[in-house]
Amino acid sequence: MLFGSKKALIGVVHLLPLPGSPRYSGDMAEIISRAIRDARALEAGGSDALIVENYGDSPFRERVGPAVVAAMAAIASRVAREVDIPAGVNVLRNDCPAAVAVAEASGARFIRCNAYVEVLASDQGILRPAAAEVQELKRLLGSDVLVLADVMCKHATPLHGMSLEEVVRAALVRGRADGVVVTGSETGRPPEPEKVRRAKEAAGDRPVLVGSGVTSDNAVELLRWADGAIVGTWLKEGGVTENPVDPERVRALANVFSRLT
Repeated sequence: MLFGSKKALIGVVHLLPLPGSPRYSGDMAEIISRAIRDARALEAGGSDALIVENYGDSPFRERVGPAVVAAMAAIASRVAREVDIPAGVNVLRNDCPAAVAVAEASGARFIRCNAYVEVLASDQGILRPAAAEVQELKRLLGSDVLVLADVMCKHATPLHGMSLEEVVRAALVRGRADGVVVTGSETGRPPEPEKVRRAKEAAGDRPVLVGSGVTSDNAVELLRWADGAIVGTWLKEGGVTENPVDPERVRALANVFSRLT
């Protein structure tokens, strides 16, 4: 059970472009206001948790600069104070140590890491595994932040010969992740149900989340094996990733999740 639910719904707060990114508007107040509105909409609709992500910062770097880290810490701190559900952090494209630092500074309870025990080829270049840095920083900070590790992450191609099962076990055992995330090929695309089943079989009693493409139509099939899902696109107005969160869509999906066991 993750975040107190048999099938956890984790909504995404997609941040507008932050300082240091190419499309930053110069208006931090609006970025914070939008993030808070989306967070409140996720909570009002019945989301079990939420994750703050610098989605608007494309084109991404593997590691971000200090301006992004500072902005995300400030925003995540405000979001965590505004809602009662647990908050998490994902620093794109793969700055997992920064995510740990932001979580510690803001009071967030978990992070998502896209390349945790794998080497991946992506449009940001080669993404390197972050497990060692994450665990070393957690030890240094005395952090109990949970780590949700992607396996064969979207928008990337593995540069290794490991099977899905081997990556899952590497993340959970050698990498000491607290759970794993299974995705489709890109944002808004679901993984094959068989991929979810295989990941859960390899993970045993450890949490497996679906990290892309979950909708009200496919949730029952995808969550037959998964312990929950991270959902962004479908919860937005009109199902458009860049739009604000629609609390009615959150409520509809939360109702589907609540009927699953």
